[in-house]
Amino acid sequence: MAVLAPWIVLDPVLQDWLREDIGRGDRTSGVFQKGKALSQEAQWLAKAPGVIGGLPIASRIFYLLDPNIQWEALIEEGECCQPGQVIARLSGSSDNLLLGERVALNVTMRLSGIATLTRQYVNKIADLPVQLVDTRKTTPGLRLLEKYATQVGGARNHRLGLDDAVMIKDNHIAAAGGIGEAIANIRDQIPYPLTIEVETETLDQVEEALKHGADIIMLDNMSPDMMRQAVKKIRDRNPRIKIEASGNITLENIRTVAETGVDYISTSAPITRSSWLDLSMKFKG
Repeated sequence: MAVLAPWIVLDPVLQDWLREDIGRGDRTSGVFQKGKALSQEAQWLAKAPGVIGGLPIASRIFYLLDPNIQWEALIEEGECCQPGQVIARLSGSSDNLLLGERVALNVTMRLSGIATLTRQYVNKIADLPVQLVDTRKTTPGLRLLEKYATQVGGARNHRLGLDDAVMIKDNHIAAAGGIGEAIANIRDQIPYPLTIEVETETLDQVEEALKHGADIIMLDNMSPDMMRQAVKKIRDRNPRIKIEASGNITLENIRTVAETGVDYISTSAPITRSSWLDLSMKFKG
C-alpha cells in the first residue's frame, strides 16, 4: 500500500504551488464572476489509459483553497483508467474550482504518469521473487510525491535521502582508497540500525564487499552472466545478504536481470522517463 506523507509536511508545498499559480489573483475568472460566489459542479476526465495516482493530493489542494468544496473520487489510487472515464466529481464555488484546477491537475497528471510506467515495469517481473525499487533521481522539491507515485505503481522506495542508509558508491570507494577502507571508516560512525550498501562493478569488488561485511551488495551495470556469477558467490557465502541490481534497466531487459536471482532491481526510469497522463476538468453545463 502506498503511504502518503502527512499533510503537516505536504501542505506548505501545496500552498507554495497555489501561490505561484494564483499570483495576485485570477484575472480571467473574476471578470465573469463579478464578485458573485457561483456554485458549480465539475468532473475530472481521463483522456488516456493509465494508472491513477495523486487524487488525495488533488482533493487536498481544493480543500486548502476552500474547505466547502466537495470532492468525490470515483476510482481508487492505483487503479487503471480508460479514455473518457470520469475519475472524480467535485462541486463548490466556481472561482475556487478554477483557482485550483491547474495545480491539482498538474500534480495528478505527473504522479499518474509515474505510476503508469512503474506498473509496466512491475508487471514484467510480477511472477518472480524480486522487487522493483526507485532511486534518488527525482525532481527537486517533488521527491516525496514522486516516490509516493512509484509505490502507487507497485514499486518499493529506495532510500529517501542521504540520511536513510549508507550507500558506498564508486566515488566514495575512490576517495577512501577501497571498499574495505570505506566500510571500516563508516561502520563505527553510523547509528543503529542503518545498513551499509556497497556498489560493485566487478566480481573482485563483490568479493571485497563480502569480506568486509556489507549488508547489501549492489551489482552495477554488470552483464547478466556476471550478475549470475555474483549472485551465486554471495548466496554461497552469506544468504542473508540482500542483492540489488542497477544500471540501464529498461522494459526490454528487466526480466533478464530479474532472472539472475537478485532481490531488488533499482531504476530511475519510472520517474525520469515517464510522460504525464492526460486528464482534464470540465464544468457540467
